[in-house]
Amino acid sequence: MLTNTMKGLCCLVFLGFLLLNEGVLYTTAKQFRDVLSHGKTSSHVRYHKKLHGWSPDQNNWNEKRYPSWEEGDPRWNDCWRGGRVVARLTTDSPALVGSNVSFAVILEFPSCQKEDNDSNIIYDRNCKNDSTDFLDDYVYNWTKWIDDCGWENCTSNNTHHVFPDGRPFPHHPGWRRRNFVYLFHTLGQYYQKTAGSSATVFINTTNIALGKHLMEVLVYRRGHRTYVPVATASAPYVVTDQIPLFVNLSQKNDRNISDFIFIKDSPIIFDVKIHDPSHYLNNSAITYKWNYGDGSGLFVSNSPIITHTYTLEGNFTFNLTVQAIKPVPCKPTTPTPPYPTSSGTKTPTTTTNNTAITTNPSANLASPTSASVMEYTPDGGCHIYRYGHYKAVISILEGILEVNIIQMTSVLMSVAQATNTLVDFVVSCQGSLPTKACTTVSDPTCQVPQNMVCESVEITDECLLTIRRAFNEPGTYCVNITLGDDTSQALASTLISVNEGSSSRTAQGVLISFGFLVVFVVIVTFLLYKKYKKYKPIERSTGQAVNREVLSVYFSNFKAVLFGGSNERDPLLKSKPRIV
Repeated sequence: MLTNTMKGLCCLVFLGFLLLNEGVLYTTAKQFRDVLSHGKTSSHVRYHKKLHGWSPDQNNWNEKRYPSWEEGDPRWNDCWRGGRVVARLTTDSPALVGSNVSFAVILEFPSCQKEDNDSNIIYDRNCKNDSTDFLDDYVYNWTKWIDDCGWENCTSNNTHHVFPDGRPFPHHPGWRRRNFVYLFHTLGQYYQKTAGSSATVFINTTNIALGKHLMEVLVYRRGHRTYVPVATASAPYVVTDQIPLFVNLSQKNDRNISDFIFIKDSPIIFDVKIHDPSHYLNNSAITYKWNYGDGSGLFVSNSPIITHTYTLEGNFTFNLTVQAIKPVPCKPTTPTPPYPTSSGTKTPTTTTNNTAITTNPSANLASPTSASVMEYTPDGGCHIYRYGHYKAVISILEGILEVNIIQMTSVLMSVAQATNTLVDFVVSCQGSLPTKACTTVSDPTCQVPQNMVCESVEITDECLLTIRRAFNEPGTYCVNITLGDDTSQALASTLISVNEGSSSRTAQGVLISFGFLVVFVVIVTFLLYKKYKKYKPIERSTGQAVNREVLSVYFSNFKAVLFGGSNERDPLLKSKPRIV
């Protein structure tokens, strides 16, 4: 009896030891939150529901198959051949609540390494790196591992191709050649997938709290029996009930569109860009309500592009309100709580190229036009309202409105000065007076610039100036003349044809023609001389003197016609105007 009692007591002690051991193992087993968040707990409100396809991060983590390392662990330095792998995580946030937000990861390998068509990592033979000695073509030849193993005959086939939570890899086409495992983690949930050197994931924001959140990703590479961590990355993202938008402003003759300084009496183009990469608002009725801040009133438009002209100088604040009416399935009329917001979350504002994307997650909750309000339509359908707001301050100054080339004149020069062809361009402008003039000479298509000259100009009254430019060869040119000041600049273009005779060859042509003329005069003189010598009587007659006088007068008149330049010594011609 005593023996049986002792045996039973020993069994109870052994059973208790086993239960205690399992309890210790259970409490020490790693969970996804321990690996992906390094033990940090999220401070956000966990109001959102389960994300579709995601799992709670309380699930156990297979540390044996997927070893995890803390930051700063020296094993990170040896996890990849030839250096460290960098993971670049990007997102298309901010996301309007109800839309999809996407995340993309791209792996950047060490220098002279790349992924081939079979998803193996190879050395780039075209890489210019003298310090790298390529002993093999492959950094990781995973195709050889597949061929050697056969995958269907490996004893570890069923246990090796599983995720950290024990789920098997999905057998989609080409799944055996996806050599990286990506583990995404956000909002207390995780998503796992296999891929090549890049991966993308989407989540719907309908049940996500408004505010700023964090997406984390951990990447493992394939090993023979285990998987090796190679890179981590994280990126913040924002969920908002305000339509993310920005406005592009542009204006003809504006010198710098990024300084928000524009020209009076010239139309400004307002182009609204709604950030909706998942096309959530595609079937919505969108209207744009404008207040330009100059007392011109309110304007409502269905087009995202509109123009407005400011007729006064000064600083003006314009406001834009965008309203989107989106059809949605009707729900029961029971009251619904407002969208939750993260505790202690500040209102984020993203600024890009001097245009603000406002993402206030709770701005509409206090207004009767909150995004959570649903209205019934007369046809029995339902819709909800979404709003977006934009405000900016712009400065309006006087500027150059228009430039015109009203006259082109060739400058006449002497033969000694005719090395280039000079052309005077008479230019007029409207608006403010320019301080700088630039001339660009291009080919006839105005596409290939050949010469550019800029100079300061001083105009005190009327905007009318003459610009002289030189052309050293004949041909057809496109001439662009730009007048500008600190705020604006305006352009005028024209085509000009410089003739062959207008260049230095004009002087050569004049000299050649003059040479032919001299030869012609010599020949005529010689023939006349022989004629008079042949028929002249030997005796001196009374008419000889008369003939000599006639001949002398004839040659004098002929010389006067051919050599008119000698008249410059005539003082009576000194009153002629000089050509500049």
